[in-house]
Amino acid sequence: MYERLRVDRSTTVDRVVDALRAALFAGDLEPGTPLREQPLAEALGVARSTIREAMTMLVTEGLAVREPNKGVSVAILHPAAVADICRARMVLESAGIRAWFDADEAARERVREAMRVFAATAKDGADPEAMTETHLAIHRSLVALTGSERLIATADAVTGEARLALARVDALRQDARQQVASHRKLIRLLERGELDECVAELRRHLAGAEESLLEAIAYPS
Repeated sequence: MYERLRVDRSTTVDRVVDALRAALFAGDLEPGTPLREQPLAEALGVARSTIREAMTMLVTEGLAVREPNKGVSVAILHPAAVADICRARMVLESAGIRAWFDADEAARERVREAMRVFAATAKDGADPEAMTETHLAIHRSLVALTGSERLIATADAVTGEARLALARVDALRQDARQQVASHRKLIRLLERGELDECVAELRRHLAGAEESLLEAIAYPS
């Protein structure tokens, strides 16, 4: 009986997290906005304990921060963090690229599938949240070529910190076709086994990402 109750409660928390995440990506909750338990509980029709659990999950994802005596607020991505995130991504994703020949075929196929899903999603007027999810899936699949669960988890933590800004980037860019072409070039170099060229292209790609992220966090609401 109690186990069933826990499953139901978990489902409610997941729904609350989904609702809050959607509001964050849509820009309804701006960086720095306090997340107050009582108003959120009333707005969503759930218990405050459910809100607390949901906010803990958002903090874990890097979408919110918890500060002593201040509570939880929407995460703010600072310029210095952007450069560090891109450096970390370069290390992780280039390691995946270098592992292309050693990776199993299933891992290589996940890279191809992630590219196909992104291309199918990236249409004019595409939802920024969906764009961000499928975009990040490509880069995650590159790290997964290493076969290391720890490196994948590290990549998830690194990109989680930047997800709010990435959603804004996808909303501002309005260049879905260009993004598809850019990622296809990256994957094409991988398929050809031109790993040095692929790493160089990744470096250019992440330099552009850093510029776009800095623009996104400076863009007025």
